[in-house]
Amino acid sequence: MSGHSKWANIQHRKGKQDAKRGKIFTRLIKEITVASRMGGGDQTGNPRLRLAVEKARENNLPKDTVENAIKRGSGQLDGVNYEELRYEGYGINGAAVMVDCMTDNKTRTVADVRHAFTKNGGNLGTDGSVAFLFTHCGQLIFAPGSDENGLMEVALDAGAEDISTNEDGSIEVITAANDFVSVKQALEAAGYKSEFAEVTMKPNIEVVFSGDDGVKMQKLLDALENLDDVQEVYTTAAIEE
Repeated sequence: MSGHSKWANIQHRKGKQDAKRGKIFTRLIKEITVASRMGGGDQTGNPRLRLAVEKARENNLPKDTVENAIKRGSGQLDGVNYEELRYEGYGINGAAVMVDCMTDNKTRTVADVRHAFTKNGGNLGTDGSVAFLFTHCGQLIFAPGSDENGLMEVALDAGAEDISTNEDGSIEVITAANDFVSVKQALEAAGYKSEFAEVTMKPNIEVVFSGDDGVKMQKLLDALENLDDVQEVYTTAAIEE
Protein backbone atom coordinates (compact mmCIF):
# COMPACT_ATOMS: atom_id res chain seq x y z
CA MET A 1 0.00 0.00 0.00
CA SER A 2 2.48 2.57 -1.21
CA GLY A 3 1.84 6.02 0.22
CA HIS A 4 -0.71 4.78 2.73
CA SER A 5 0.20 5.54 6.34
CA LYS A 6 -1.43 3.28 8.89
CA TRP A 7 0.00 5.51 11.62
CA ALA A 8 -1.67 8.63 10.20
CA ASN A 9 -4.93 6.70 9.93
CA ILE A 10 -4.73 5.64 13.59
CA GLN A 11 -3.95 9.18 14.75
CA HIS A 12 -6.89 10.51 12.74
CA ARG A 13 -9.18 7.90 14.26
CA LYS A 14 -7.98 8.68 17.79
CA GLY A 15 -8.65 12.37 17.22
CA LYS A 16 -12.18 11.61 16.07
CA GLN A 17 -12.77 9.40 19.12
CA ASP A 18 -11.57 12.15 21.47
CA ALA A 19 -14.01 14.55 19.83
CA LYS A 20 -16.87 12.14 20.47
CA ARG A 21 -16.14 11.42 24.12
CA GLY A 22 -19.81 11.59 25.19
CA LYS A 23 -20.83 9.05 22.57
CA ILE A 24 -17.95 6.76 23.56
CA PHE A 25 -19.32 6.70 27.12
CA THR A 26 -22.74 5.62 25.83
CA ARG A 27 -21.21 2.88 23.71
CA LEU A 28 -19.08 1.60 26.59
CA ILE A 29 -22.09 1.48 28.92
CA LYS A 30 -24.04 -0.56 26.34
CA GLU A 31 -21.12 -2.95 25.83
CA ILE A 32 -20.64 -3.49 29.58
CA THR A 33 -24.38 -4.06 30.05
CA VAL A 34 -24.61 -6.64 27.25
CA ALA A 35 -21.35 -8.36 28.22
CA SER A 36 -22.50 -8.83 31.82
CA ARG A 37 -25.94 -10.01 30.70
CA MET A 38 -24.42 -12.65 28.42
CA GLY A 39 -21.55 -13.85 30.59
CA GLY A 40 -22.37 -12.71 34.13
CA GLY A 41 -21.06 -9.84 36.23
CA ASP A 42 -17.80 -11.52 37.33
CA GLN A 43 -14.93 -10.19 35.23
CA THR A 44 -12.69 -13.13 36.06
CA GLY A 45 -14.87 -15.60 34.20
CA ASN A 46 -16.11 -13.16 31.56
CA PRO A 47 -13.33 -12.05 29.14
CA ARG A 48 -15.68 -9.83 27.15
CA LEU A 49 -16.73 -7.94 30.28
CA ARG A 50 -13.12 -7.66 31.47
CA LEU A 51 -12.15 -6.12 28.13
CA ALA A 52 -15.10 -3.69 28.20
CA VAL A 53 -14.28 -2.56 31.75
CA GLU A 54 -10.61 -2.06 30.86
CA LYS A 55 -11.63 0.06 27.87
CA ALA A 56 -13.97 2.04 30.12
CA ARG A 57 -11.12 2.69 32.54
CA GLU A 58 -8.84 3.88 29.72
CA ASN A 59 -11.56 6.31 28.61
CA ASN A 60 -12.13 7.58 32.19
CA LEU A 61 -15.70 6.30 32.47
CA PRO A 62 -16.65 6.86 36.16
CA LYS A 63 -16.37 3.76 38.34
CA ASP A 64 -19.94 3.94 39.66
CA THR A 65 -21.24 4.17 36.08
CA VAL A 66 -19.33 0.99 35.23
CA GLU A 67 -20.67 -0.80 38.32
CA ASN A 68 -24.25 0.24 37.58
CA ALA A 69 -23.95 -1.01 33.99
CA ILE A 70 -22.71 -4.38 35.27
CA LYS A 71 -25.60 -4.55 37.74
CA ARG A 72 -28.13 -3.71 35.03
CA GLY A 73 -26.72 -6.36 32.73
CA SER A 74 -26.65 -9.05 35.39
CA GLY A 75 -30.21 -8.28 36.51
CA GLN A 76 -29.45 -6.53 39.80
CA LEU A 77 -30.88 -3.24 38.49
CA ASP A 78 -33.70 -2.51 36.06
CA GLY A 79 -32.62 -1.21 32.67
CA VAL A 80 -33.02 -1.29 28.91
CA ASN A 81 -32.59 -4.67 27.22
CA TYR A 82 -30.21 -4.19 24.29
CA GLU A 83 -30.00 -6.54 21.31
CA GLU A 84 -26.82 -7.00 19.28
CA LEU A 85 -27.12 -6.63 15.51
CA ARG A 86 -24.60 -6.68 12.68
CA TYR A 87 -25.25 -5.19 9.24
CA GLU A 88 -23.08 -5.69 6.17
CA GLY A 89 -22.92 -3.52 3.10
CA TYR A 90 -20.92 -1.75 0.44
CA GLY A 91 -19.52 1.76 0.22
CA ILE A 92 -17.89 3.74 -2.57
CA ASN A 93 -16.45 1.53 -5.35
CA GLY A 94 -17.79 -1.54 -3.55
CA ALA A 95 -15.60 -1.20 -0.42
CA ALA A 96 -16.85 -3.59 2.26
CA VAL A 97 -18.45 -2.15 5.40
CA MET A 98 -19.61 -3.93 8.58
CA VAL A 99 -21.69 -2.13 11.19
CA ASP A 100 -22.10 -3.47 14.74
CA CYS A 101 -25.11 -2.11 16.64
CA MET A 102 -26.76 -2.41 20.04
CA THR A 103 -30.38 -1.39 20.14
CA ASP A 104 -33.69 -1.60 21.98
CA ASN A 105 -35.56 -1.07 18.69
CA LYS A 106 -34.45 -3.22 15.73
CA THR A 107 -36.89 -1.57 13.29
CA ARG A 108 -35.50 1.88 13.99
CA THR A 109 -31.89 0.72 13.75
CA VAL A 110 -32.15 -1.08 10.40
CA ALA A 111 -34.00 1.91 8.92
CA ASP A 112 -31.30 4.32 10.15
CA VAL A 113 -28.45 2.15 8.87
CA ARG A 114 -30.10 1.60 5.48
CA HIS A 115 -30.76 5.35 5.13
CA ALA A 116 -27.11 6.21 5.97
CA PHE A 117 -25.87 3.78 3.31
CA THR A 118 -28.32 4.91 0.63
CA LYS A 119 -27.92 8.64 1.25
CA ASN A 120 -24.12 8.43 1.03
CA GLY A 121 -23.58 6.33 -2.07
CA GLY A 122 -23.53 2.86 -0.51
CA ASN A 123 -25.99 0.03 -0.13
CA LEU A 124 -26.96 -2.44 2.56
CA GLY A 125 -26.07 -6.05 1.76
CA THR A 126 -27.23 -9.41 3.08
CA ASP A 127 -25.87 -11.34 6.06
CA GLY A 128 -22.50 -12.84 5.16
CA SER A 129 -22.00 -10.68 2.08
CA VAL A 130 -18.73 -9.12 3.34
CA ALA A 131 -18.00 -10.78 6.71
CA PHE A 132 -15.53 -13.20 5.08
CA LEU A 133 -13.29 -10.21 4.25
CA PHE A 134 -12.59 -9.56 7.97
CA THR A 135 -10.90 -11.48 10.81
CA HIS A 136 -11.96 -11.20 14.45
CA CYS A 137 -8.73 -10.52 16.38
CA GLY A 138 -6.87 -8.30 18.82
CA GLN A 139 -4.85 -5.47 17.29
CA LEU A 140 -2.22 -3.29 18.96
CA ILE A 141 -0.30 -0.58 17.14
CA PHE A 142 2.90 1.00 18.48
CA ALA A 143 4.46 4.29 17.44
CA PRO A 144 7.21 4.46 14.82
CA GLY A 145 10.57 4.24 16.54
CA SER A 146 9.50 1.61 19.09
CA ASP A 147 12.07 -1.08 19.96
CA GLU A 148 11.00 -3.67 17.38
CA ASN A 149 13.16 -6.57 18.60
CA GLY A 150 12.29 -6.18 22.27
CA LEU A 151 8.61 -5.65 21.54
CA MET A 152 8.53 -8.71 19.27
CA GLU A 153 10.16 -10.92 21.88
CA VAL A 154 7.69 -9.95 24.61
CA ALA A 155 4.67 -10.19 22.30
CA LEU A 156 5.54 -13.65 20.99
CA ASP A 157 6.31 -14.95 24.49
CA ALA A 158 2.89 -13.66 25.61
CA GLY A 159 1.10 -15.53 22.81
CA ALA A 160 0.76 -12.98 19.98
CA GLU A 161 -0.03 -14.50 16.58
CA ASP A 162 1.78 -12.02 14.34
CA ILE A 163 4.01 -8.93 14.52
CA SER A 164 4.75 -6.73 11.52
CA THR A 165 6.36 -3.37 10.83
CA ASN A 166 4.39 -1.09 8.53
CA GLU A 167 5.93 1.11 5.83
CA ASP A 168 5.51 4.16 8.08
CA GLY A 169 7.55 2.50 10.87
CA SER A 170 4.64 1.71 13.18
CA ILE A 171 4.57 -1.80 14.61
CA GLU A 172 1.42 -3.91 14.56
CA VAL A 173 0.78 -6.83 16.91
CA ILE A 174 -2.07 -9.25 16.15
CA THR A 175 -3.51 -11.65 18.74
CA ALA A 176 -6.36 -14.11 18.98
CA ALA A 177 -9.38 -12.23 20.36
CA ASN A 178 -9.29 -14.21 23.63
CA ASP A 179 -5.55 -13.56 24.12
CA PHE A 180 -5.76 -9.79 23.59
CA VAL A 181 -5.91 -8.74 27.25
CA SER A 182 -3.06 -11.01 28.39
CA VAL A 183 -0.77 -9.94 25.52
CA LYS A 184 -1.56 -6.26 26.11
CA GLN A 185 -0.85 -6.59 29.84
CA ALA A 186 2.44 -8.41 29.21
CA LEU A 187 3.59 -5.70 26.80
CA GLU A 188 2.62 -2.91 29.21
CA ALA A 189 4.42 -4.67 32.08
CA ALA A 190 7.54 -4.69 29.89
CA GLY A 191 7.16 -0.95 29.21
CA TYR A 192 5.54 -1.11 25.76
CA LYS A 193 2.45 1.12 25.68
CA SER A 194 0.40 0.88 22.49
CA GLU A 195 -1.11 3.94 20.85
CA PHE A 196 -4.11 1.95 19.69
CA ALA A 197 -5.41 -1.34 21.07
CA GLU A 198 -8.71 -3.14 20.65
CA VAL A 199 -10.45 -6.33 19.69
CA THR A 200 -11.62 -5.63 16.18
CA MET A 201 -12.74 -7.01 12.83
CA LYS A 202 -9.52 -6.51 10.86
CA PRO A 203 -9.85 -6.33 7.08
CA ASN A 204 -7.96 -9.12 5.31
CA ILE A 205 -7.31 -6.72 2.44
CA GLU A 206 -7.39 -2.93 2.30
CA VAL A 207 -8.18 -0.69 -0.63
CA VAL A 208 -6.61 2.79 -0.51
CA PHE A 209 -8.98 5.70 -1.15
CA SER A 210 -7.90 9.24 -1.95
CA GLY A 211 -9.31 12.40 -3.52
CA ASP A 212 -13.06 12.65 -4.08
CA ASP A 213 -13.64 8.94 -3.52
CA GLY A 214 -11.87 9.19 -0.15
CA VAL A 215 -14.04 12.16 0.85
CA LYS A 216 -17.24 10.32 -0.16
CA MET A 217 -16.21 7.15 1.66
CA GLN A 218 -15.35 9.08 4.82
CA LYS A 219 -18.73 10.80 4.66
CA LEU A 220 -20.48 7.42 4.58
CA LEU A 221 -18.41 6.08 7.49
CA ASP A 222 -19.08 9.24 9.53
CA ALA A 223 -22.82 8.99 8.86
CA LEU A 224 -22.86 5.41 10.14
CA GLU A 225 -20.66 6.14 13.17
CA ASN A 226 -22.89 9.06 14.16
CA LEU A 227 -25.98 6.86 14.50
CA ASP A 228 -26.99 6.43 18.14
CA ASP A 229 -27.35 2.63 17.90
CA VAL A 230 -23.99 2.02 16.18
CA GLN A 231 -21.15 0.63 18.29
CA GLU A 232 -18.43 0.05 15.68
CA VAL A 233 -17.91 0.45 11.94
CA TYR A 234 -15.34 -1.67 10.08
CA THR A 235 -14.26 -1.25 6.46
CA THR A 236 -11.77 -2.48 3.89
CA ALA A 237 -11.28 1.15 2.82
CA ALA A 238 -8.05 2.85 3.93
CA ILE A 239 -8.54 6.56 3.44
CA GLU A 240 -5.50 8.72 2.77
CA GLU A 241 -5.33 12.12 4.44
